[in-house]
Formats: sequence, structure tokens, C-alpha cells
Amino acid sequence: MRLLVVEDEKKVAGFIKKGLEEEGYAVDLVSDGHEGLWMALDGAYDLILLDINLPGMDGLEVLRELRKKELRTPVLLLTVRATIEDKVLGLDTGADDYLTKPFAFQELLARVRALLRRRVEAELPLLQVADLTLDPARRVVFRGQEKIDLTTKEFALLDYFMRNVGRVLTRTMIAEHVWDYDFDPMTNVIDVYVNYLRKKIDVGREPKLIRTVRGAGYVLQVE
Repeated sequence: MRLLVVEDEKKVAGFIKKGLEEEGYAVDLVSDGHEGLWMALDGAYDLILLDINLPGMDGLEVLRELRKKELRTPVLLLTVRATIEDKVLGLDTGADDYLTKPFAFQELLARVRALLRRRVEAELPLLQVADLTLDPARRVVFRGQEKIDLTTKEFALLDYFMRNVGRVLTRTMIAEHVWDYDFDPMTNVIDVYVNYLRKKIDVGREPKLIRTVRGAGYVLQVE
């Protein structure tokens, strides 16, 4: 899943980005409220972690604009403001959760998981193509009756394929959704991971689901 972190404190931002990436999330990081708003409105994120005290445009203003434009992406507010009034204001403005600095990374991670799980359960409880089934809420995959063990990145890649059945996904599209904006397009990492995934869900099974479209990218479909 892809997350947007809008945080202007460099140490805090680096700490959050590094920790979330180690958990397998694709993370984009910006430090300005206006840029954060622009990035968030792109709509490509599963969750936004938003600091309140930001240069240019504070986090509550950003949040108001997002909700005014009916962007329903979950938002976790990060702030040093710890009063009940501040928390109520943040939640009434449209935040889904609120975390006060300083915080332990494990608590942040637990809140991120809870918000993502809540969104997945509300939007799309189950994905299925032929006998391949992916449960986003439980994060499990089956091919027929056999459970397929995937790494975090492989799971994210398969999830993206299964939400775009029959659509040719270019390497750029995959990189932007499963990795982040800092991804080096000159590497063959995407091809390597597609190959890993193909071996786990297609080798020795019929029908084959992941196909290469020469000169374009990859597609998951049943012929």
C-alpha cells in the first residue's frame, strides 16, 4: 500500500519513512502544506499521515480542503498539541485518527494498520480471479485451496494486479503504486518481483494468470 507523509521535521519524517518502508509500504514524503495538498489530491494514496504544524499551509487547512473536495482517503494527524480541544478540532475537521508527538513507532504502526484495515474492509473485502483469491483485510492469498505465502512487496504487487484485471500495467504505473517516487526506473526490480510472483501463483498451475505484454508491461487476466 502507498502512503503519503506530510511532515516538515526532517528527523521525524526520516524516522517515519524509514520505519514504514521497512514494513513494506511505499512512502512518499513532502514537507510543505501546499505540496502535501497537491500530492494528496492525486488520489493514489491509501493513507495520509499529516502533521498539523506545516509551513505554507497548516495541516488542518490541508485536511479541510481534502474533505471539501470529497477525498475520503484516511488521514492520521500528527501533532505536539495534546489538549482535548485540539484532538476534537482535528477529528471534527475530518481526521480519522490522532497521534501526539513524541510517539513510539510501534504505536504509529498499529494505528496505520488499523486505519488501512478499516478502509479495506469497508471498500473491498475480497478479490478473486479464476481460482486465485486475495483477502486484503486478512492479508492472505489462496490459489484454489492452497495458501500462497507472499512477501509484503509481492502481496502489494498482486493486490495492484487484481484491482486492475485485464488492464496492461506499465512498469511506470507499477513503480508509482507499489514503490514510490524515488524508485529508480533504470533497475530491473519490477521484472524481478513479477517473476517471483509468477513462480508462486502460476508455475505448475492452470490457467496462467500473469502475462507479459511485450514493449508495454504486464497484465493479469484469464484467457
